[in-house]
Amino acid sequence: MRMMLSAVFAAMTVAGSGMASAEPVRVQTGLVEGAAENGLTVYKGIPFAAPPVGDLRWKAPAPAANWEGVRKTVAFGPSCPQDQSMSPAMGFPIVQTSEDCLYLNVWTPAKSPGEKLPVLVWIYGGGFALGSTAMPTYDGANLARRGAVVVSVAYRVGPFGFMAHPELSAESGHGSGNFGLLDQIAGLKWVRDNIAAFGGDPNRVTIFGESAGGISVSMLAASPVAKGLFHRAISESGGSFGPPQTGGIGGVNVPPLKAAEAQGKSFLAGLGANSLAEGRKLSAEALVKAQGPGLGGFWPVLDGYVLPDDQYKLYRAGKYNDVPVLIGTNADEGSLFVPSIKAADYVAGVKTGYGAYADKILAAYPGNTDEQALRSARDLFRDTGFAWHTWAWARLQTKTGKSKAYLYYFRQRPPYPPLPQFKDWGASHGVEIQYVFGNLAPPMQWRPEDRDVSDMMGAYWVNFAATGDPNGAGLPAWPHYAESSPATLLIGGPQTELDVVPHLDKLEVLEGYYAWRRGEGRP
Repeated sequence: MRMMLSAVFAAMTVAGSGMASAEPVRVQTGLVEGAAENGLTVYKGIPFAAPPVGDLRWKAPAPAANWEGVRKTVAFGPSCPQDQSMSPAMGFPIVQTSEDCLYLNVWTPAKSPGEKLPVLVWIYGGGFALGSTAMPTYDGANLARRGAVVVSVAYRVGPFGFMAHPELSAESGHGSGNFGLLDQIAGLKWVRDNIAAFGGDPNRVTIFGESAGGISVSMLAASPVAKGLFHRAISESGGSFGPPQTGGIGGVNVPPLKAAEAQGKSFLAGLGANSLAEGRKLSAEALVKAQGPGLGGFWPVLDGYVLPDDQYKLYRAGKYNDVPVLIGTNADEGSLFVPSIKAADYVAGVKTGYGAYADKILAAYPGNTDEQALRSARDLFRDTGFAWHTWAWARLQTKTGKSKAYLYYFRQRPPYPPLPQFKDWGASHGVEIQYVFGNLAPPMQWRPEDRDVSDMMGAYWVNFAATGDPNGAGLPAWPHYAESSPATLLIGGPQTELDVVPHLDKLEVLEGYYAWRRGEGRP
């Protein structure tokens, strides 16, 4: 995987060589100069907030400082601090990091500020522990050439972005723990105030993201703090509609504020910091080391401010940012996260996490043999992590909102390297990103059918950004979701076609489980 990513990065670096300077553009904080690149102008490393260092660590992003003269914006800013020991295994390249990391990037095909092109704002994934706008897969050039301004926004991850603490909550007056989400919101405010200078339309902004980025999109769609900052939303393998995480229960992630504050207090105490002031004096390296490898150590928090409540309840009550959504899941999400498992371990894990509902879960996702347990563990991961959330999202918005929801199920198996670990993988977690961005680079042996799927997805995504409807000339018809006709576009695989929601029987079992966890049903 490391060799593949290095080759992809090298290929894209060569493709981007020979760039020329472009005319400076004025943003609110000063003049920026990007680079002309094959019909586009590209700006990398524009600061959208002050560096969150020193006393600004664990605070909402502050405004960026003004500068004199012309700022060269031709290289990505540093990525936010993170433990990169697992990055190659997770498909992430090793990147330069610094706490001074709140920068964004713009790819624009516009020749003048008055073109008012649709805007796509990318939010990266990485389990809220990893992520960088500098990943070659996220290069926005090919999407921009379809007629959109593409922006990618950095945000703090791990304890820097999602650590709550009682002193932090007292300091802010409205909870703590969602600094990474506030970074995303600050980036969207920058887009609102500055994107017209790059030929973008501030009234046609679409947020899109994958995994933790897709979950972020879901959370922004429910956050009153993000109201009015975007007009459509695309979530790839995201969504956050489960109840609060209390005591290690299965299938949910978002903790209530008190639990998150206790975690943060314990985390700093483990580093010898018994106050917030002492915590702000710790080195970034010490915080990264204490967090350790892996995903999910810190997560967005039900703080009562950015995230006011259980998102399922908010949507049921019609309390959300009602915009058109395009949302979906990959067919084999779990293969990346569950490489192997024994039947006994799988069954024991379900009984521990799902309590009195475990028997119903095991009836839908059986584990009588090791082979069956592996398939069920992967499917249960797919559905509790992603598929149930997108289905719940489409249903709730259809019932309580005015805007349409378009649901997809991605099943195109990419040309994995001929290695044993990929033998039984299908459309795994994150593989759709390369298709969406159109970055099908060597050394993978991409086939004509992969390029067809990529062209189709790029067209759908840009059409949706332009109008709130993905449909367009030459594309398979994609009707919106309705309870009477729960249409889902099955993308790739044998062919792209319409069907009902895949694995609906399993999702209905999970609907009962989540209702029970909310105290609204019985096992």
